[in-house]
Amino acid sequence: MDKLVRDAATALDGVLFDGMTIMSGGFGLCGIPEHLILALRESGVKDITVISNNCGVDDFGLGLLLQTRQIKKMVSSYVGENAEFERQFLSGELELEFNPQGTLAERIRAGGAGIPAFFVKTGAGTMVAEGKEVRVFDGENYIMETGLRADLSIVKAWKADRWGNLIYRRTARNFNPMMATAGRVCIAEVEELLEVGQLDADQIHTPGIFVDKVIVGDHFEKRIERRTTTPRS
Repeated sequence: MDKLVRDAATALDGVLFDGMTIMSGGFGLCGIPEHLILALRESGVKDITVISNNCGVDDFGLGLLLQTRQIKKMVSSYVGENAEFERQFLSGELELEFNPQGTLAERIRAGGAGIPAFFVKTGAGTMVAEGKEVRVFDGENYIMETGLRADLSIVKAWKADRWGNLIYRRTARNFNPMMATAGRVCIAEVEELLEVGQLDADQIHTPGIFVDKVIVGDHFEKRIERRTTTPRS
């Protein structure tokens, strides 16, 4: 039951293979499993498909895997803060599957819940609907979207115990809980480790049954993707 391992490289040992699909939690730079991403870079695994809301920035987060050309395809909803992403996509080096943000979240949730497909109104009548089944419900067109699964989910949590029960902090919760359920293997990177029984059971967001391994990382730097301030009057 003790799922704690000593570091990210150890957690990924025996899990990775070329061509695999990886879900990576986070929104912008908030709640990203930064130590696991660094370990992925060091592993040299290649031709991977990454399912993530975005692809970090040029020098941090998933953007580091773009620098090393380890990502073959991105399944995302927003990629506007990464110049290298733009360059690789426009040059044909990187495949991209765009999703409306809510649709992406629901595709991941559905995959984790064992739901193979569902119908949604978002994107009907647009490029998003191209090649997808369309049905009419209550006189409105809906398009079929498929659930998403991954070979590996890497998530970031605030607190965990040795059994893998997880609590996320505020907006860092974002895509992490649903991704934790949708990977065949789930590795959680956490800021604080507590002993079993110290977490309030009513506050647990991801039960440990979904988590295979836990690592504790130092997260001293809380990077901000885009800082916006108001000038003093």
